[in-house]
Amino acid sequence: MPSFSKRSLSRLDESHRLLQEIFKDVIKHFDCTIVTGHRNKDDQDEKFILGQSKVKYPDSKHNSFPSLAIDAAPYPIDWNDRERFTLFAGYVLGIAASRGIRIRWGGDWDNDTQVKDNSFDDLLHFELLD
Repeated sequence: MPSFSKRSLSRLDESHRLLQEIFKDVIKHFDCTIVTGHRNKDDQDEKFILGQSKVKYPDSKHNSFPSLAIDAAPYPIDWNDRERFTLFAGYVLGIAASRGIRIRWGGDWDNDTQVKDNSFDDLLHFELLD
């Protein structure tokens, strides 16, 4: 059975307990890594400058503590394998739904199940919805 590395666990610990619940269940069946939990001002503004985020600090759900967003990827990571990221997202979304937790994935911002209508893809991003 897959398990999180110490680094992934540390990043997971920075995240909201509902995200922790989801991903502690996901890792039992789908090997993955937690890339980012909480982001401080410098980290968030760097992501914005690099075009990896559309918002500056403090407007990302990554900026709260605990973080209301998490970046996670199937492991090992192949940044060019969009299909695997989509499969992984479907698994995460299914686990969340089975627990009654509302989340949004950065590959389907409007949650309409259409993954080709985004103007900005963030395939690692999962966030809690209000």
